[in-house]
Amino acid sequence: METQQPILWFMAMISPSFHLEKKYPSYAVVGIDEAGCGPWAGPVVAAAVIIDQSLFPETFKTRVNDSKKLTKKQRQTLFQELILHPCLTYHIGLATVEEIDFFNISHATRLAMRRAVDGLKVRPSYALVDGIRKPELECSVEMVVKGDQSSFSIATASILAKVERDKIMNDLHQDFPVYGWDKNAGYGTLLHRQALRTYGVTLHHRRSFAPIRALLPTVV
Repeated sequence: METQQPILWFMAMISPSFHLEKKYPSYAVVGIDEAGCGPWAGPVVAAAVIIDQSLFPETFKTRVNDSKKLTKKQRQTLFQELILHPCLTYHIGLATVEEIDFFNISHATRLAMRRAVDGLKVRPSYALVDGIRKPELECSVEMVVKGDQSSFSIATASILAKVERDKIMNDLHQDFPVYGWDKNAGYGTLLHRQALRTYGVTLHHRRSFAPIRALLPTVV
């Protein structure tokens, strides 16, 4: 029996729960995640989410997960349900392409996270942040690798950030349809690369990224 406990603990970590949030009882715990670090175009978006665990319904517990594990339709449906539910306090922040190029993607991501937290109506005491990019916040911060797979707060933030960023890229696609941003969200797909070679770089491309920088004219 002694050898089974670690296995059961590992299995519990595979899907989101409130085990991380419960480390800080009686405090407002915010989950933070981002979307859009890797694409060649568009802003980076972050979401900050505080969940009232007593109001979080079972239907969310069985459906909320890392946004990458959900279909586009599942994410969009959950997004609408989550933002209207009283269990959620949230805010979405972003950093622009200009800020990404002026600073760098890591700094811009942390900036988007801070803006998301600053926009909350409730001041959190603790933050659970997905990944390794630690934002400068006025509360204690715990970094959680693959946090969107283990924390409901982070997983919910991942859904909100992903859906919001996809909406932004779809809106930009209306003005620049040849790059396929409604499908590739700004990532360097074959269609995107071909359109860059044919039509060039737009104001929405991240010029500090090597593949885009290589297409810019050389200044002598």
